[in-house]
Amino acid sequence: MSSRSRLLSLFAVAALALPMLVQAQNAAPARIRGTVAAISGNSVDILTREGKKLTLQLNDATRYSFVKALDLASIKQGSFIGTAGKPTANGGIEALEVVVFPEEARGSGEGHYDWDLLPGSSMTNATVSAVVSGNAGRDLELTYQGKSIKIQVPKDVPVVTFVPATAQDLKPGLAVFAVASRSGEEWKAGRLLIEKDGVKPPM
Repeated sequence: MSSRSRLLSLFAVAALALPMLVQAQNAAPARIRGTVAAISGNSVDILTREGKKLTLQLNDATRYSFVKALDLASIKQGSFIGTAGKPTANGGIEALEVVVFPEEARGSGEGHYDWDLLPGSSMTNATVSAVVSGNAGRDLELTYQGKSIKIQVPKDVPVVTFVPATAQDLKPGLAVFAVASRSGEEWKAGRLLIEKDGVKPPM
């Protein structure tokens, strides 16, 4: 597989930001946040943030990546980003995290929709059309599908990108973000974002 193909495959994790509507009990993908409890053969046990243990089956279709920290300055005019946000008291949106996508992933999951990082949170995948820097962080104007939205990014908000990883990089104690599908009583992992060097998946 070429490096470009691998990047495209890796950053297909942009599907993380697509709206996941429940159509049937076992049909909709789920976003799972937690910590690796154990690895056994082709499965990984996750202790979820809700305190439950969930076993995810791994297969050849499962995709893995690390999260890598970036500087706030990495968010530039023209960047294509994904950002989870929360509403502010004045009706705006404050970023909870920012993912800076590579050029190959431009347009992935473009839009603005509900997210489940926090109650009432949203996800926006869009192009940065304007950046205003200040002592408190950055104010971004984002454009998507002919629309625009403004996001406040505090200077202490995690800013990350993704780099390749493998199943062998899953280790007990590491934080993970997974997208998985349920079939009967079995959960199958489609995507796994893995903590590296203390940088945890913030989305």
